[in-house]
Amino acid sequence: MSHPVSIFPDQFRLAGRTALITGSGRGLGWEIAQALAQAGARVLLHGRSAERLAPRLATLHSAGLEAGAITFDMADRTAMRQAMGSAGPIDILVHNVGERDRRPFAEIEPEDFARLVDVDLVAAHSLVKLVVPGMIERSWGRLIMVTSIVANLATPGASSYTTAKGGLSALARALASELGATGITSNALAPGFFATETNAEYHASPAGERLRERCPAKRWAEPHEIAGAALFLASPAASFVNGHTLTVDGGVSATYMG
Repeated sequence: MSHPVSIFPDQFRLAGRTALITGSGRGLGWEIAQALAQAGARVLLHGRSAERLAPRLATLHSAGLEAGAITFDMADRTAMRQAMGSAGPIDILVHNVGERDRRPFAEIEPEDFARLVDVDLVAAHSLVKLVVPGMIERSWGRLIMVTSIVANLATPGASSYTTAKGGLSALARALASELGATGITSNALAPGFFATETNAEYHASPAGERLRERCPAKRWAEPHEIAGAALFLASPAASFVNGHTLTVDGGVSATYMG
């Protein structure tokens, strides 16, 4: 009888699987896409511009990894349906797209609130509806919603974003409950403070320094540090992990005071 450790790394291989990672032209989405590709998956990068995705595709192809691209605006459901109609079967969906609106509650009009919730949350529901039938047919699928620690820890000046991310966590749990018997798992991934391109200005600000001190690790996370958690949830190793939110925040949400 072989020792279990000798076969365990195989539980993280994704050969033969196709993964769609939304918002994967940069930031955490790009890091997740690289990790899944290196694990053997065929990855589909997603963004609104094919030109912006082209250099990322070239990087993956030059490393001998299998990758393609799909473009549509999450707010355009018609474009989403058309693009997904030619994407082929999707085994792993990592929904990473998320817009922000850093303004006080009093300055966010109802129309602004509704638009952000639509792009960050309702669009995720629409995309899941397009990929789930094929997953059910194949009796295998992974749904991973990239939320945020603000889904449970609110912060001033982000009411619409906090609401949308909280809704994504709830959606992941709801889908886990409803789809669990079909061979699909549904989980959420909640990053903390990550030093991505989009956070560069905030990271360098006094507020960013306060967040660094708030974290027990006393630093912001590097973007690549999201990759292992995403790979785990996407892999066969997580076959009985369902309805869970995996937090990657250096201990922020476990700490009463910084």
